[in-house]
Amino acid sequence: MITIERYTPDCCAEWDDLVRRSRNGTLLHERGYMDYHSDRFDDCSLLARDDAGRLLAALPANRAGDTLHSHQGLSYGGWLMPSKRVDAAVMLAVMEAALQWLRGEGFTRLLYKPVPHIYHRYPAEEDLYALWRCGATVAETGISTTIDLHDPLPLDRGNRSGLRVAQRAALDVGESEHWPAYWRLLEEVLARRHNTRPVHSLDEIALLHSRFHDRIALHTAELDGNLLAGVVTYYTHTVAHCQYIASSTAGRELHALTALFEHLKDVARNRGCRYLDFGISTEEHGRVLNTGLLQQKARLGGRGTVTQVWELGV
Repeated sequence: MITIERYTPDCCAEWDDLVRRSRNGTLLHERGYMDYHSDRFDDCSLLARDDAGRLLAALPANRAGDTLHSHQGLSYGGWLMPSKRVDAAVMLAVMEAALQWLRGEGFTRLLYKPVPHIYHRYPAEEDLYALWRCGATVAETGISTTIDLHDPLPLDRGNRSGLRVAQRAALDVGESEHWPAYWRLLEEVLARRHNTRPVHSLDEIALLHSRFHDRIALHTAELDGNLLAGVVTYYTHTVAHCQYIASSTAGRELHALTALFEHLKDVARNRGCRYLDFGISTEEHGRVLNTGLLQQKARLGGRGTVTQVWELGV
């Protein structure tokens, strides 16, 4: 028999232990990451236990009205599963028990974001089967762009030429602790080109970097001490995920980002990552494809990885 219970801070150590030994958990699911913005969300993460009280799976989630969301503060986060004991039959029982629990708590809908397969340390798609068996449908599909570092596609002609420009300029490319300077550049670029701001403030990203110093890094390209471009990278067991990518006008002229991404390929391989992921190129819940952004990533050798949101009436 499967028992569902709501996460409480008393379970923090047990939660993090499951995440670290799971097939599909990443640093985003550790409580040190999830809880940095706990004031913004009504956390309603769930634990599934067997009849001996052993923790079988954990679901990062929050409540919004009568809907349980796979945590809205995270890019992904379905049921996190250990290597042992949880096969498709067990996950189906977990999902059915969770739906019964949700009905008892007054929920009427579940919005579920599974962990994309590139983040799995071992296959972990039992939840997708259980969703389908329970009648869920796909409510949203996005497309991310990913390089397989074991067999990367070559840069296109334009990026090969740009890389030579960057190499001739002898840019200083590497990991950096110049977070305040880069955040000023990032905020200026986002405001000018996209009329938006970073999701994280400088204080927030500094806090997360301090908590996950070895897994959240800033890489920059500089010339004569002048900051030209940067990329924030989250490292999981299998993926180096790039986000907060920005370049100054001078950086674009010198193709600083092309040099940075070539550098990151080597860094990611050395860390044992299988993939370098550039993130999604879709907007409005997947209904709009930013083709210009998509093509920029594709010209670097990336190809498509799907992200999804499933919807299920409780």
